Amino acid sequence: MAEPHAGVWLDDKTHQLSVRVYYEDTDFTGVVYHANYLKFLERGRTDALRCAGVSHAEILELDPPLGFAVRKINLDYLKPARIDDALVIETRFKAAKGARLVISQRVICAAEVLVTAEVEAACIDLEGRPRRLPKPMLDQVQRYVTG
Repeated sequence: MAEPHAGVWLDDKTHQLSVRVYYEDTDFTGVVYHANYLKFLERGRTDALRCAGVSHAEILELDPPLGFAVRKINLDYLKPARIDDALVIETRFKAAKGARLVISQRVICAAEVLVTAEVEAACIDLEGRPRRLPKPMLDQVQRYVTG
């Protein structure tokens, strides 16, 4: 049986996830609606974490339960994606310290960069307070940090 994700690590620092643009992702002209890039980028981050050994399901089972929240995101829309395009979501961890992850992402189609994103995510408890990622999980992510 195939893995439930299609993400892979390249050169041990860059994660890539393949995403297809479906009708539901587009506006009436067949162009990806701007907010849907946030969903593609979230899938890339989630899969990169999973492939690095940090599962959202596992951190929700911790005591206290933890999760990630995007604290800040900066997007640069360069070119549009269109219906049926095969996209690659590229994710690189720039920093992982305490409760904070800094992540650089790109949405690519046919070797052209369509969108770039700089993301700061915080590990939080269910009340929304910042919490350090448990050391074993932080160590897993640290292996992929580009610096």
